[in-house]
Formats: sequence, C-alpha cells, structure tokens
Amino acid sequence: MALVSRRHMLALGAGVVGTGALGAPWSRPAFAADAAEAHGLSAFGDLKYPADFGHFDYINPDAPKGGRFSLIPSVRAYNQSYFTFDSLNAYILKGEGAQGMDMTFAALMARAGDEPDAMYGLAAKSVQISPDKLTYRFTMRPEARFHDGSKLTAQDVAFSLTVLKEKGHPLIVVQLRDMVKAEAADDATLVVTFAPNRARDVPLYVASLPIFSKTYYSTRPFEESTLDTPLGSGPYKVSKFEANRFIEFERVKDWWAADLPVCRGSYNFDIVRYEFYRDRDVAFEGFTAKNYLYREEFTARIWATRYDFPAVKDGRVKRETLPDDTPSGGQGWFINTRRDKFKDPRVREALINAFDFEWTNKTVMYGAYARTSSPFQNSDMVASGLPSPEELKLLEPFRGQVPDEVFGEPFVPPASDGSGHDRALLRKAQQLLNEAGMTVKDNKRILPNGEPFKVEFLLDEQSFLPHHASLIQNLGLLGIDASPRLVDAVQYRARVEAFDFDITTERLSMSATPGDSLRPYFTSQAAATKGSYNLAGVASPAIDALVEKAIGAQSRADLTVACRALDRVFRAGRYWIPQWYRATHPVAYWDEFSHPAKPPRYAQGTGAPENWWYDAAKVAKLEQAK
Repeated sequence: MALVSRRHMLALGAGVVGTGALGAPWSRPAFAADAAEAHGLSAFGDLKYPADFGHFDYINPDAPKGGRFSLIPSVRAYNQSYFTFDSLNAYILKGEGAQGMDMTFAALMARAGDEPDAMYGLAAKSVQISPDKLTYRFTMRPEARFHDGSKLTAQDVAFSLTVLKEKGHPLIVVQLRDMVKAEAADDATLVVTFAPNRARDVPLYVASLPIFSKTYYSTRPFEESTLDTPLGSGPYKVSKFEANRFIEFERVKDWWAADLPVCRGSYNFDIVRYEFYRDRDVAFEGFTAKNYLYREEFTARIWATRYDFPAVKDGRVKRETLPDDTPSGGQGWFINTRRDKFKDPRVREALINAFDFEWTNKTVMYGAYARTSSPFQNSDMVASGLPSPEELKLLEPFRGQVPDEVFGEPFVPPASDGSGHDRALLRKAQQLLNEAGMTVKDNKRILPNGEPFKVEFLLDEQSFLPHHASLIQNLGLLGIDASPRLVDAVQYRARVEAFDFDITTERLSMSATPGDSLRPYFTSQAAATKGSYNLAGVASPAIDALVEKAIGAQSRADLTVACRALDRVFRAGRYWIPQWYRATHPVAYWDEFSHPAKPPRYAQGTGAPENWWYDAAKVAKLEQAK
C-alpha cells in the first residue's frame, strides 16, 4: 500500500453559500437527497472492501513495530533521482528531490494494492459525488494532525491542490488540468470541482496527492528548492540527512492514522533510510558490507554472478524472486524527434534494426529478459493480431493520417540471429537510410543537409554502457557516428527535462487503469512541456485523440480497446528502440525481516518497506549463529 500514489456515485442536498479556502466564493452543489457517503473511490465504481473493513487482505495486521530498514532508491517520481538529492521538496521541477518524502505526507485517500485502482479514506473519511460527477465533496477526519500537533483541515487540502496545480512539477500540472478548483466550505469539508468531460482518473489522482500545511507555507515560497524540512502529516518524518549521501526517516510513534484500515499492518519500521550511490557496482559492494539492508537487483550480470559472497552462502543474506503482475510499461531508447535528423520514421526504424537484443540479452544480461514491444507490456492492453472491430471503429477516422500498418498486424521489433551483427537486419537498416536520403560518403552516413549523421546516447550510469556497445558498433557499420555520453545525475536530469539529447533511456510506467496519466507520455501538449515524460516528442493528432478516448472510457472493456488502438499507432511511429522487461522482482536482503507471501497484484514494487516488518526472532537466531 502506497500512502501517496504515483497514479462513488453518491452525495447530499441543500445549498448554502460560504467562502472558500482561498477567499473565493463557494456554493454547495446540489446533491441527490437520498445519496449517501462513499468510503472509497475507483475509476469504474467497483470496490472490493466494504465500509467496515478492518485491513487490506494482503498485509499482516499484527506486524510488530520496530527495527531499521535501509535501501537504495529503485523508483523515482517528479524531480527525484536514483543517485543523489539536494532538496526536500519533491513535488516541483527545481532541484533533485529526496527519496521517501512521500512517507512524510498524508493524502485524502490511500490506494489498495489488490485492486486495479481503488482508493479508501485516509485524511478524508468519506466522499460524496454530484450526479454529474463534476463535484466531489470530501469529509475530513477530525483526528488528522500535522507533526507539530496542529489540525489538518480542508483549508490545508484546498491550498495544497491549488498550489500544486499552479506551481507544482509540470507532470502534476498536466494531470490536474481537469481540476477546476479546490475549496473549503469549512474546516471539515473540501469541495473539488472538475471540468466537463474530465479525465476519468483525475479524482483518484487528486485524492492521492500530498497534503501540505497552509500555515507553514504562508511564510515560505512553495516553488523553491530547499533543504528545510517541510511540515508533514504522514507515518514518518525526516530524522537526519546529508545531501547527496543519505536521508533517514523516523516513524511517528503516535501517528493519528496508524489504526485506520488503510494503514493497519503497514509502516512498521522505526527507521527507514535511503543510501545514495553514483555507481551501481559500488552500490552493490555497499550491500555486501551491510551498509544497507535491502536491494532490488536491476543488473542481470550482478544477479547472475556476484551473489556468492559469504553472507549469501551462510544464509545471512536471502535472495528471492517475487512476482510482478503489474503492467511493466515500456523501457527503451527514446529517439528525440524534435531534432531534424530523427523526423523521418524510416531513420528511426533503421536504428531499431541496428539493435541486436538477442545478442545483448545472451551476452550482457545472462538471458534474464524478454523483448519489449509495447508501452503497455505485460498487460491485456497490448495490441496483437489484426484490429478488432471495436479498435477499427476508433482507428478509421485517421486512415490516411497514420501509417497503413496501423490497420494490420502491430509493429514488433525484429528478432536477430543473435550474432551481434545480423547482416539481414543491417542491410534492411541501410536500405531504410538510403530511402530517407541519407547516403554514404567516404564511409560516413550523410544527412540530407550535407552534415555527418551523428548520434549521442545520453546516460547517467556507468553500468549501462555495455548494453549500448553492440548497438553503437552496428550504427558505426552503417556509417553513423554514434557514441555514449555519460554525465552526472544532476546534469542528466537537467538535460532530459529540457529535451537536450539525441537518444536516452527511460521506462514508461503504466497503471492497470491508465487514464489522465497517459497525457504526460504521449500527447502533443506534453511534447512541448519541459519535464514531461514525452521524451520522444510524440505530437500526433491521432494519438492525442486516442488518449482522450482512453481517458473517457466508460468501462474497463472500452479502456482496453482504446489502449490497444493507441498502442498500434504509437508502435507504428517508431518513436523508440524497444529494450527489455521481466515480470519478476529479484530482491536480496539481510535476513532481519519478514514480509507477506507475495506483493498484491496491482501494487508497484515489492511492498518494501511499507508492508514488511522487523523480525526479532530472525535477528536473535543470526546473533546466536555468530
């Protein structure tokens, strides 16, 4: 269960006029007289848990509190980096935000990991929804408190949503586009108004956002990068830190929400600490020395060859492979089509043909991965075969505007012979480049403007260089001057957010119920918005329209159809060189913890540290074995 997500048909009557949180006039919307309060939200109105549920099924409600948990970052959001931090403001564009700051804030609702998108009351105990579904009225819990003991009210939530919409990270601003306003009728009542034809999942996104103290920010600028610790209301508060090296969080012992159903059995460790390393190999050595206790392994070479140190052999370190049933999204080298040399899709397809996945997987990654073909990989939203009648209905208006292949089998990256230099694929790549007007002169590929064709791969990890080697060598055989550009984490983030690169690697993370979150990845608006995830610069009217179809889907079946149609058009655009994925989480940890049998199906990650706990019996056993 994540307190702050990186991702109902009821309400009441009678109207009064009051003043909103920011001084704006507020009028209570008309609600159905027989409507009731709902204890949760979901995109299509389905909830697994009843109003009186005691805890989520996938956690241990009796998990003991105590102990320490330490790790290195494995996910990031907004302005965060895997390798460093210089700010405790993780919700703006400026700076490198610290990992774990989401644990210091409460949200209106918390997500259930065993449902596709359901959320249940946290700071808000219930919600009412107007018949037109454009007004949501949240009732706040009277016991909600900030860490200084001050009351958390609807005024704070209205301030938080407004300031995030106006000054938050561009990704937040884009996803709040359909939120018109957030106002407080009184301290206990928050009213959020949405635009007509709003994205289906915007209310869920609103309910997941962090709640800041309006009083705290009355004397501080929200949009500034800072190492001042913000006032929070979550299960943890910042204990100590050293910028760029570590940050430590201390559990709030008397946290007001500890016994709520959405929190029972979670947030069990007294201390959670993130360690930062600039190099994955060095980070691994830190784990072997017990400088941190938990590691999710993302380097197949290390997983296959280096877990033979003494602590593994004698059982002090455990290795597990946990299932990952969530959509894996799409990882690949994204080609910056804002640059003229990449505007021709034939050029981009030539780059795809130059990548020998089979050789790279066998030689560099020990056969641990499968090939990615879709941004919706590992889900039923992946297009396959010929379009269904339902898909064709969405695609037909764009016939003549999109490649003809959209109406046939979806594009799949070609399989090589595994030699590292598949001659057939390289000949095809050469043919595509020639057709695009990029001929060879003195063994150098020349752009139509007469300049040499040069490609720079931007990356911030030394350990990722071997994965580029075969691709760069094959591009050289095609006459393309390709080279890697390794920069530090801060420079990398700045360049990526400004779209100052030729090609770079990113992973598109998709939820099980994608909606408004599609905009930052695929739309023309995002292509022109610095800091968005649309790294390739996708600006297609057809894709824009299909994103809106997915957002406006009224059923899960309609959503699946829209995403499959979107998948076909995106893949036909050759915007990336697809890389690889695996539907598991390889983890290693010093044997001081216990955890639920497996992560819930729809939760991102392994559930650590939120749902794991310190196991005193294991620690005692290890001490006796010394």
